[in-house]
Amino acid sequence: MTEQRPDFTTFRDRLLTRQRMFGTFLKLPTTQVIEILGTIGYDFVVIDQEHAPLDRTITDLMIFAARASNIAPIVRVGEFTDANILSALDCGAMGIMVPHVTTVEKAQAIARSCRYAGGGRGFAGLTRAGLWGSIGGTRHMAQQDRQITCIAMIEDAEAVDRAGEIAAVDGIDALFIGRGDLTASFGDDPDARTKVAEISTKVAAAAREAGVPLLMLPTSKADLAFVKELGASAMLLSSDHGFIRSAASTALADYSD
Repeated sequence: MTEQRPDFTTFRDRLLTRQRMFGTFLKLPTTQVIEILGTIGYDFVVIDQEHAPLDRTITDLMIFAARASNIAPIVRVGEFTDANILSALDCGAMGIMVPHVTTVEKAQAIARSCRYAGGGRGFAGLTRAGLWGSIGGTRHMAQQDRQITCIAMIEDAEAVDRAGEIAAVDGIDALFIGRGDLTASFGDDPDARTKVAEISTKVAAAAREAGVPLLMLPTSKADLAFVKELGASAMLLSSDHGFIRSAASTALADYSD
């Protein structure tokens, strides 16, 4: 008998209790990829508005597909605004990931945007998040505050020394270490990889001290060991673009022999 996967609405609880979860970034404006990932058994997806042409309409459809496939939909907003976060949450996202969180003040503003109680999230009950008004406003707000995950990305040099303060902000549920941007910031420095590993270790320690979970993107099986050592419990494996390129390259090589 196949073991039942936890419901997508338990994503925040599973993250906070450091259960191992696997996800991927989504950049293609389509729903079919999400359905396929659901049949495979992925726990969550990050719908990437920052680096992909995903407008509100397609994001809404992708969130719908993820929920229907029992995958927790997280949206990485392209730019932090109350409106961008509200749009994703009303469409039914189970979490928000915000890039380039460099100050405590920005972290506080992000947390407020994600919450009703003690926050500033605008209310709308007739939404997918509110099950189209079927559960009532009070229950909807309490349920959303309990289930929505707020993730801050640490990916700038100036954020590293503030990572502990950012992680300690009430309402910030987790940190994601953006090693891609951190590596790019060193340009052609031959020691960039070592420096980013040291930064990652420092940010991971800050997350542990603040008592918040860590998300990371391992780039290989060897890197996975490092990521686990740092304490990351939620792993993002490549992206839909990456999966297609990898599989297509392997197939071409296999059949070209």
